[in-house]
Amino acid sequence: MKRICFLTDSIFSFGGVQRVTAVIAKELAKVYDVTIVTKDKPEQKDTTFYELDKANIHYRFFSFPEVSRWKYYFCKAYSYLYRRYLPQTRLTSNLYACSSFPHEQRKALYRELKEGNYDVIIGVHAPLAIRLASCRRHLRGTRLIGWIHNSYEALFGEGSLYIGPELCKHYEFQLAKLDHTIVLCRDDAQKYHIPTKVIYNPLTLVPGPPSEGTSKKFLAVGRFSRLHKGFDLLIEAFRIFAQDNKEWTLDIVGEGVEEPLYRKYIKEYQLQERIHIHPFTNNIQQYYHEAQAYVLSSRWEGFGLVLVEAMAHGLPIISSNLPTSKEIMGDFGLYFVNGDVNGMARQMHAATQLDWNSTSRKAIEIAHRFNLETISRQWQQIIEA
Repeated sequence: MKRICFLTDSIFSFGGVQRVTAVIAKELAKVYDVTIVTKDKPEQKDTTFYELDKANIHYRFFSFPEVSRWKYYFCKAYSYLYRRYLPQTRLTSNLYACSSFPHEQRKALYRELKEGNYDVIIGVHAPLAIRLASCRRHLRGTRLIGWIHNSYEALFGEGSLYIGPELCKHYEFQLAKLDHTIVLCRDDAQKYHIPTKVIYNPLTLVPGPPSEGTSKKFLAVGRFSRLHKGFDLLIEAFRIFAQDNKEWTLDIVGEGVEEPLYRKYIKEYQLQERIHIHPFTNNIQQYYHEAQAYVLSSRWEGFGLVLVEAMAHGLPIISSNLPTSKEIMGDFGLYFVNGDVNGMARQMHAATQLDWNSTSRKAIEIAHRFNLETISRQWQQIIEA
């Protein structure tokens, strides 16, 4: 039986990446010996997260050692030069890989991974994928896979909150050392200058009862991280929508650092009775069931998994015109130009006028394309290649 390892920042916490990783790991555990190496602390272990307790998965907890102060400053100096002044070549990229991931930390990682004697190691998220790539020569005979969860633009576009355009070539040089780089949509695959494979994320939950389409509720779900999900835009768009509509309400489900800002906007707009913020829940299906339409206001997405979840419950979708949204939904979605709150408000009005029953049936039909069995087979093909 092949031994498979997922290397991840976290598995025992709320988040879309954690949930997808858990679902894929559970499915592969039916066929392979699966281990998750996580940077979570051991006391965080709670296998009831994403029903991990229902699968035979091993867990190992890992943390990077501290680097001496003099080496830290030396590495920071080279990293600064690389980002600002040095030519973007394979040699300077390899040197930057060493400065941004010093030997002590790299050694600790490859020793941890070698101890597991894995056949395949999957680095979850771009930063861990290139750290895995830096261990390539110490892990010969093991297939190394990078699994990229953010869109290309979110990672490398101007104004990126993650990596930025100055490190685009570096990431491509390093990812090229892996056996495979997995991205979440064809649009991203076309933007990389290295070979990639596209595997969509699967529907990660068992849908509850479909919506009945009578509640007059919009729904949005996601982490309240800075700018990403565009909930600030959504609240503004709902304010515009609410000037002409006195019936529909908005539920936002999530948690994060921007929650005080959202509550401030809601109070300023005097919409406390019409916009409600709810914490994350393991029973998110209830919110989908109670909604009448879903709104994706994101400024960027690697893969809009919530779209598939919402459609699995029969919900019409209002979405920013992201490439991944169009790839998932085709002409089904009610699209608005990314960041255009007036356009979003117009599509909210349009959603209230839909032939809801026929739209709901189409939504469920689209969601079936992303079933777990199909996606799992694609992962197995990569593992067995």
